[in-house]
Amino acid sequence: MGFRKGFSASAILAALLWCAPAAAGLREDVEAWRTAHEGAVVAQLDELVRLKSVAADPAGLNSTAAKLKSLLEARGFRTTLFTASGAPPVVYGLYDVGAKRTVVFYAHYDGQPVTPSQWSGDPFVPVMRDGSPGARNIDWKTVQGRFNPDWRFHGRAAADDKAAIVALLAGFDALKAAGRKPGVNIKLVWEGEEEKGSPHLADMMKAHAADLRADLWLIGDGPLHQSRTPTLYFGARGSMSLEATIYGPVRALHDGHYGNWAPNPAAMAAQLIAQMRAPDGAILIPGFADDARALTPAERTAIARLPKVEDSLRREFGIGGGESAEGLTLSTMRPALNIRGLRSGQVGAEAANAIPVEAAISIDFRLVPGQTPQGVRRKVETFLKAKGWTLVADTPDAAMRAATTRLIRLSWGGGYPALRSDMTSPAAKAAIAAASGKSPVTVLPMMGASVPIYLFDDIFHVPVIGLPITNHDNNQHAANENIRLGNLWDGIATYAAMMGSLDW
Repeated sequence: MGFRKGFSASAILAALLWCAPAAAGLREDVEAWRTAHEGAVVAQLDELVRLKSVAADPAGLNSTAAKLKSLLEARGFRTTLFTASGAPPVVYGLYDVGAKRTVVFYAHYDGQPVTPSQWSGDPFVPVMRDGSPGARNIDWKTVQGRFNPDWRFHGRAAADDKAAIVALLAGFDALKAAGRKPGVNIKLVWEGEEEKGSPHLADMMKAHAADLRADLWLIGDGPLHQSRTPTLYFGARGSMSLEATIYGPVRALHDGHYGNWAPNPAAMAAQLIAQMRAPDGAILIPGFADDARALTPAERTAIARLPKVEDSLRREFGIGGGESAEGLTLSTMRPALNIRGLRSGQVGAEAANAIPVEAAISIDFRLVPGQTPQGVRRKVETFLKAKGWTLVADTPDAAMRAATTRLIRLSWGGGYPALRSDMTSPAAKAAIAAASGKSPVTVLPMMGASVPIYLFDDIFHVPVIGLPITNHDNNQHAANENIRLGNLWDGIATYAAMMGSLDW
């Protein structure tokens, strides 16, 4: 979408960030309801987190879907479970008030796999902890009066995304208690396999396209900006994974007798990574970013206006600096080749003076608009062949091993493209106005992480906007995942505002 003559990117963004007040008294009504029901809200989150909604537990996923369906029905929603063979149900809900606009609220109820030994306790037995360095446990069920907003509720999927689901339910309850009718027709899509890449979601949405017609999709996934300010994001990077195995000798060889002669897969893996990725994160594969769509002037201006968080993040993460000098957000606006794992041989006390038999590299690609998973795969494989690698899809046999010293097995994971939606649309302006409360809204052109929201744009051709509420340090996808209570309280107000005061 082009700019009208006479308007600069800065002027357009200034207009975009103008925040009309929410409906008179709505936030006050919601806050009053929430302060009187904090224990009940936490109890609802506690109940949902105890349900083991992870891919390894199909029964837990089904139980969670059934529970969410019952919670919606208790609130007057018309509900259905969209099902497909081999997939957990998609929970669909409709609350039709006869409004001129219909909004779909999306979230996922599944969580990442867990390694219980890495957690401070059972990932599915939630615990409240204070914000102190020692993280003291708190028996929240005995708390009298208000909860401390800096307390954190720990459990798998507590932040990603069950907090968003609870915030929506509580926001709806607060509107109803205040006698406020939603300003939009509400549709809900809560899926149970986002953490697996949503392999069945597109087919299910196409099969139920009539049910899912709407004017806007709001995506309740992802964290707030690191400045902790209210945030809307207008896109997300795409994703694709690759597992690569480099082969050396059929058995480990003494590195004194055979070093400098026998191919060393650990060294080859390190050399290959250096050929693919520069120290500043730039991808060195020829033509890799040729298809990437450039940022618009308005998007660049939005990024320039973001609060600066790099200094505080360096202290928080214990690092001396970033890979590049362009800042966090601009770094996440470009494609990424992340090395998420590298394994070969042993180290420390287990190390042996031996050339290992193989090396494994685990790669996570992040895509930007214009790129496709198919294009990424083609360019990576073309690059490897040009470097003299023989590519195989299965464990090589003796004949393959004898034919080359550069043998690599590739196992590609599923992937999906990125999306950056129009920040200047009427729906975007309405969402920014509705989200505005005590603080200005932080507007991100695109989230650095990946959510398959391109599907909603491809299938329904309506605006797609991210509505995150969780704290940036929530340990998403890691041990001791948590939601800060203050973020949950703010999320309730934000969801209530989206349901009660969206207008365009």
